[in-house]
Amino acid sequence: MAGMVFGLENPMMTALQHLLDIPDGEAGNTAGGEKQGPTRAYVRDARAMAATPADVKELPGAYAFVVDMPGLGSGDIKVQVEDERVLVISGERRREEKEDAKYLRMERRMGKLMRKFVLPENADMEKISAVCRDGVLTVTVDKLPPPEPKKPKTIQVQVA
Repeated sequence: MAGMVFGLENPMMTALQHLLDIPDGEAGNTAGGEKQGPTRAYVRDARAMAATPADVKELPGAYAFVVDMPGLGSGDIKVQVEDERVLVISGERRREEKEDAKYLRMERRMGKLMRKFVLPENADMEKISAVCRDGVLTVTVDKLPPPEPKKPKTIQVQVA
């Protein structure tokens, strides 16, 4: 029932909810050589993806991915394409360590930020750009031009 969104069952939300319910001590445990559940890195990445808000827009000539990356500079953000069609946006926000200060309250999110998007077939892998302004990253992926329609081939009929 946790995967229900607007009355529809959503398998991705069900899987993410399941991963978020795994205590840290249980992730990646092995018993008798058999692996029980996902690895710690997998759980960390799933939590990072669930906690990183993003908007995806289709424009007339491009796709735009808008991701909140608060507190990160452009050098702290990585934009990569994996497996030919998977756009991966990641970064990590670390706690500011000062020797003479102690935290009375920590509410801002620290840790890994990540999102993965499968790009459509008409995305141009050679024309990807990224701009980070005021903690908001915008990745633009241009579209390939539509293929020209094939003209019908005319075959001349010979009279015998």
